[in-house]
Amino acid sequence: MPDSIDILRFATAGSVDDGKSTLIGRLLVDSKGVFDDQLEALEGTSSSGENKGIDFALLTDGLRAEREQKITIDVAYRYFSTPNRKFIIADTPGHVQYTRNMFTGASNSDLAIILIDSRKGVLQQSKRHLYISWLLGIKYIIVAINKMDLVDYDQKTFDFISRDFMSITSNLFIEKIDFVPISALKGDMVVQRGNKMPWYDGPTLIEILESAKLNIIDYEGSIRFPVQLVNRVDNNKRKDFRGYMGRSLSGKISVGNEIKILPTNKTSKVRELILSSKKVKEINFYDSGTILLEDEIDISRGDMFSSIGNEPQISNSVTANICWMDEKQLGIKKKYLFKHCNKISKAIIKKIIYKVDMETLNQIPADNTLDMNDIGQVDIVLQNKIVFDSYSENKNTGSFILINTDSNNTVAAGTIL
Repeated sequence: MPDSIDILRFATAGSVDDGKSTLIGRLLVDSKGVFDDQLEALEGTSSSGENKGIDFALLTDGLRAEREQKITIDVAYRYFSTPNRKFIIADTPGHVQYTRNMFTGASNSDLAIILIDSRKGVLQQSKRHLYISWLLGIKYIIVAINKMDLVDYDQKTFDFISRDFMSITSNLFIEKIDFVPISALKGDMVVQRGNKMPWYDGPTLIEILESAKLNIIDYEGSIRFPVQLVNRVDNNKRKDFRGYMGRSLSGKISVGNEIKILPTNKTSKVRELILSSKKVKEINFYDSGTILLEDEIDISRGDMFSSIGNEPQISNSVTANICWMDEKQLGIKKKYLFKHCNKISKAIIKKIIYKVDMETLNQIPADNTLDMNDIGQVDIVLQNKIVFDSYSENKNTGSFILINTDSNNTVAAGTIL
């Protein structure tokens, strides 16, 4: 396998019992992504008596509560590869109670597989997961219509569900949607084609995943380097060392670059770069390193280094889409902590612009509150100015979480418009 092979990150989503964990188990087994001793340990776990008695879902449902309740609760990450590509799977929960976990699992995915039970058709959770995928900038959706073996591999059922799903996408811009009929339990159209659906002449699920084009965002042009720690050293080995430590969230930083320090708008030049305790000429996207400047400037944790002429926005107010994750309702003008990159600011929700009706995906009045798992658009006012991009321009500098000041619990995740 070549070293340059790319990595596709995808999330699975769907309603309870649609077969997400079984599908991933099938992908792992049929692509030889499971060790023999793991398979031997699972023999006899299936109540169906098929597939050598293996319950594929147990390959991903690792928590004891998940095994007892036969549902996915937490996001499970699994890895496998084929000769053409490597894959990272986020198996996200289907139960409405754990929608917040789906939001988390999908946030770093290139595409989403939405499973639909062929006996049930498109449900509200299918719509919710479609909307969250769109909200998080996922531009490629695969709709896997599962359990085709339970409807006698009927083409009319597949065609009806495909049309029904397309009808709910009219208000959302999604670049590509593929439909594939599968039986995760028996393996039809997952890795192997099987012989039960000769009427379907499209690619199998694994073929779609192998050929999917990655939506690569250009992070090369503009520098985004939030300062995580100011490192001061003054001893016999090093005098007056002042390094700014963090991770590059966009762009390439080179020795000699002129940069701007935000939000103060001061400028300087990169004098030295350190990566893994060694001096280097450049730091690339997602490298964690240390930057030394030619000038002594008052810089603190949460400040951001930026390219000159292509700066992010600076403001103490933002409009954002949020997924409310707390059992307690959102409180208008209640104080929360707004955590963005390496900076935490006090904040209030000034206004709820609307929330989303998960049945129709239309915008509806929010009546000044959001309940757990509600998705809405809000205006947020912060005590301090933050440096940010819109989420569509840079996911890393355009996302945030809200924290309850009393419990310290994360109560919402959001994307800045």
